[in-house]
Amino acid sequence: MRIISGKWRSKRIKAPKNLPSRPTTDFGKESLFNILNNRFYFEDLRVLDLFSGTGNISYEFASRGAIEIVAVDMHRECVRFISKTSDDLEANIQAVQADALQWVRRNATQYDIVFADPPYDYEYYEDLARGIMDHGLLTEVGEAIIEHSDQTDLSHLPGFVEHRRYGHVNFSFFSRSEEKEG
Repeated sequence: MRIISGKWRSKRIKAPKNLPSRPTTDFGKESLFNILNNRFYFEDLRVLDLFSGTGNISYEFASRGAIEIVAVDMHRECVRFISKTSDDLEANIQAVQADALQWVRRNATQYDIVFADPPYDYEYYEDLARGIMDHGLLTEVGEAIIEHSDQTDLSHLPGFVEHRRYGHVNFSFFSRSEEKEG
């Protein structure tokens, strides 16, 4: 995997093959960050990366200067890898070992961006999206982005803004402003 932009642009990070993860493709990641680049000033962002896996998305936010990044994954090996890589990069990433859905339900902090990349066969996409919205994890202008397969449709949920597809990678976007209007 490589970091596509920011102070560590083009830096390659080699994750162990035994990590239980499916990193977002470079094509999908680049497309997502092109969208976010037009909506946010990265140096002001507080980011929550759920199902963080290798930390691929967290490193992109850190490379662009996000002020706070919390990476949550339930697998100890993933959390260790993110912590070590964050230390090596001198990045500001706090890696937390926890079940993402339970963490969402217990957390009281608000974030400008919540990114979630559950396994494509995850059974609780709707619970996750509702949890993010119902538990107030987004700031007033914040957005949640959930990555999913073609078989998942989240457009009927409160706060849904738009769906974007890049190859086999799909992103559903949510915001608090849409929740109020909807």
